[in-house]
Amino acid sequence: MLTAMIYILIIVNVLAFAFVGIDKYRAKRRAWRIPERAFFWFALIGGCPGLYTGILFFRHKTRQWYFMYGIPLIFILQAILVYLISNI
Repeated sequence: MLTAMIYILIIVNVLAFAFVGIDKYRAKRRAWRIPERAFFWFALIGGCPGLYTGILFFRHKTRQWYFMYGIPLIFILQAILVYLISNI
């Protein structure tokens, strides 16, 4: 079960990273964009590392404070939650 969870998290993070790149590509071409809430859904389901790495790598969404501070905050809260659950 733990192995499956790790694989799922890897897939979610790779997808989150890719979605940031796709959105940056579309933004440059003024095409249809991925909604911002989709990025936060990726963060909530465990994609914070991939999402934040994509934001920094592609230099996309870096002016919005809610991405620059919100995504790391979600990640910290998730890490605390995992720590608390694992110590029960």
